[in-house]
Amino acid sequence: MTKKLYLPLLMVLAIAFSSCSKKMGEISSDYFTTSPQVLEAIGGQVPVTINGKFPEKYFKKKAVVEVTPVLKWNGGQAVGQSTTFQGEKVEGNDQSINYKMGGNFTMKTSFDYVPAMDKSELYLEFKAKVGNKRVSIPAVKIADGVIATSELVEVTIQSANPSNGDDAFQRIVKEQYEQRIMFLINQYNIRPEEAKNAKAFDAEAALVNEAFNKQITSVDVDTWSSPDGGYELNEKLSANRQKASLGVVEKGLKKEKVNAPVDAKYTAQDWEGFQELVSESNLQDKDVILRVLSMYMDPATREQEIKNMAAIYEDLANTILPKLRRSRLTLNYEIIGKSDEEIMSMAFSDPGGLNVEELLYAATLTNDKGQQETIYTKVTELFPSDYRGFNNLGRMAYEAGNIDKAEGFFKKAESIQGAPEVYNNLGLVALAKGNTTLAEQYLGKAAGAKELNETLGNLYITKGEYDKAVNAFGNAATNSAALAQILAADYNKANTTLNNIQDKDAYTYYMMAVLGARTNNTNMMTENLKLAIQANPALAKKAASDLEFSRYFTNPTFVSIIGSN
Repeated sequence: MTKKLYLPLLMVLAIAFSSCSKKMGEISSDYFTTSPQVLEAIGGQVPVTINGKFPEKYFKKKAVVEVTPVLKWNGGQAVGQSTTFQGEKVEGNDQSINYKMGGNFTMKTSFDYVPAMDKSELYLEFKAKVGNKRVSIPAVKIADGVIATSELVEVTIQSANPSNGDDAFQRIVKEQYEQRIMFLINQYNIRPEEAKNAKAFDAEAALVNEAFNKQITSVDVDTWSSPDGGYELNEKLSANRQKASLGVVEKGLKKEKVNAPVDAKYTAQDWEGFQELVSESNLQDKDVILRVLSMYMDPATREQEIKNMAAIYEDLANTILPKLRRSRLTLNYEIIGKSDEEIMSMAFSDPGGLNVEELLYAATLTNDKGQQETIYTKVTELFPSDYRGFNNLGRMAYEAGNIDKAEGFFKKAESIQGAPEVYNNLGLVALAKGNTTLAEQYLGKAAGAKELNETLGNLYITKGEYDKAVNAFGNAATNSAALAQILAADYNKANTTLNNIQDKDAYTYYMMAVLGARTNNTNMMTENLKLAIQANPALAKKAASDLEFSRYFTNPTFVSIIGSN
């Protein structure tokens, strides 16, 4: 009897233990993959798509399982978006998993990037119950670390080029002085009152000729007749007017001892001047006249059609035609500015003796940052209503790494004039401070700034829009442009850009090392990583945990480069 009871009891216990062993428990990491396989920071986020599978006869019919991605690192963690799954006998709206067949699922989540994530592990954590009973499912690791190459944009933004408020200095300025000699209808003699204009012209030529910083280049005598009276008559009349005007000018220049080349020419009928004066006039029927000019190209036909409109022609004869019977005397000369040596000397000894363009230009004559700052400060004192002095002091502060000081100068410049250069620089400051929304607002007002595309390129990198960044940089040879190209996987272009950078720094070499790692060029990786660490030893620690180099972590050459610093 005892034996009969004992055997069934053993069978019940065996079934019970067997049942317990089949309860939901540990699940292998083999059932999970991530995209990307190694997590990557993009636009300040670490996005990941998780593809998973619950195996056959694993997910109990009455089970409810909440799956949560958790990125863990030494001293911290970030929790992603959870997804809940349910067994086929559970009533609810979550994804149902079949017990016999199992089931596939996809989860998407994103973590706010922090530098500590570079050395991290991605886990899936589970909260499960079968019916009303809690079930323990151990967390499973599904990925290692975060590639954070995109975060180098923080460095490239700091080394970006702010916009300068350029000077408009011209050492040689071309100038002109004009006088006119007017003629009566069908006459070419110069009347006494018009001769006064010729004398004034000669006197001005003498003053220019005597000035130490001015030089006459030429004298022009241009003569016209009004387009009435027929072409043959007007051609002779214009030629005689030119001869008379040229004679009085040459006589006067000779008297004033001015030796300058004189060029003379005449136009028989000044239809061009006629059309211009009519267009600018208040004549009641000017549209009719302009229509005639557009309809007929032949001078004689034009003249006849206009004369046929008697009332209109009378107005023209009184207001327009007399202004066309003239000679124009033009004195062409150059004002020769101070030499570089004079400007540089005066910038420190007598800055008040320079105009704003000369003083701004003086700052371009030295590479001494202290002297440049002194000059720009003097610009702000002598010309406080000119934004460029404040803008350029801000540019210098930005380049020196003092972002707050730079912003103060740029804000002052903006209060004077909202120039494109100022808005580009304020956008750059906003980027450096991590405010992409404000940066976009400023850059929307920066059209025309030479450095706008570079700043936009950095903005697009920050937002994770790498193709846009590559387009914005164009063929620029900068660290920022190369970074965009690496992130967009345009490795050939990145290689060209990095090699074309004139003043390579530690981060130029570091990106060349990253490019070498991504393209399986070990020599390129090791040689450039060595140069990067020589220029900035702190990069050894970064490289030691940078997953861009994960395949080389056990490479003896890599280890020696990292270990020797």
